[in-house]
Amino acid sequence: MPRAAIATPDQIRSTILAMLAEAHDAAPATRERFRRIVSVRKLKDRLGGGDPATLGRAINAIESEIVTAGLADLALPDIPAEIAEQMRQLWHAAVSVQLDDVIMLKTEAAQSVEAAQAALAESNLRVEVLREELAAVRGLLATRDADLAQARTDLSTAKAQLESIQESQKAVLVELQVAREHAAALEHSHAENLAATQQRYEGLSKQLLQETAQQRQAMQQEQGRLASQLKFAERRIATLEEAVAHAEAEAAAERDKRQAAIGEATALKAVNASQRAQLDELMRAAIVKMPAPKQRAATATAEKSSGKRAAPRRKGGA
Repeated sequence: MPRAAIATPDQIRSTILAMLAEAHDAAPATRERFRRIVSVRKLKDRLGGGDPATLGRAINAIESEIVTAGLADLALPDIPAEIAEQMRQLWHAAVSVQLDDVIMLKTEAAQSVEAAQAALAESNLRVEVLREELAAVRGLLATRDADLAQARTDLSTAKAQLESIQESQKAVLVELQVAREHAAALEHSHAENLAATQQRYEGLSKQLLQETAQQRQAMQQEQGRLASQLKFAERRIATLEEAVAHAEAEAAAERDKRQAAIGEATALKAVNASQRAQLDELMRAAIVKMPAPKQRAATATAEKSSGKRAAPRRKGGA
């Protein structure tokens, strides 16, 4: 690894110029004299350290400025030594001042170059960034153009679909109007049918109530007859109970008669319950099926006839 620099380039340059100024004599500063005055070892000892390669490059640069440019190779004519010495000192002082100005100008130029290079690098970076941003913007524009084209295509498709939907909507509205008119007609017809059915139901209901009243009256008459038979049976049972004391045979016969009368009474109660169930079933059937008045009258007549026919049998059996 290279050694860390102890002195800056300006310090190295000023030290070399000081060594040249301190070694002034009557001889001009030729390349050989410059090398005798300034060397890497002497410069390193004067600075107290440093990288030999860096010091050698600095010495070569100053040698080129002083010796190669001819700033120190001034040929003096044959003049007295004192005047020549004074002129040489003035010359070295002027050269030192001029060198300082040249070094300052070169330093400023180098700084300007570095600043320009830095500005150029920064400009290049900005150009690259701008190019990337421009590429990104172009990509975004291309994407937006594609999206816009797709949106326009979708808009055209949507407009076509909208027109189709509007036409379909018009057709549906026409069908809906027709359906509403048909529904209104059906509702009117349904209302008329309902009114007719209601009127018919009211008539049938009245007829059913009349028939039910007649059947209820017939059942009441039948119940009265059965009650009278039951009372007669009870009186007969009482008579039989009084005759039990006369003889065991008559008592057994009377007991059988009493049991028969009780069974008959039970049968009559069962018949009464059956007739009530038949009446309820008849009413439900009349409400559900709503038979014609003639059929209902025939059914009621048939039931009355069957009831009248059944009654004598029970009486005769009793």
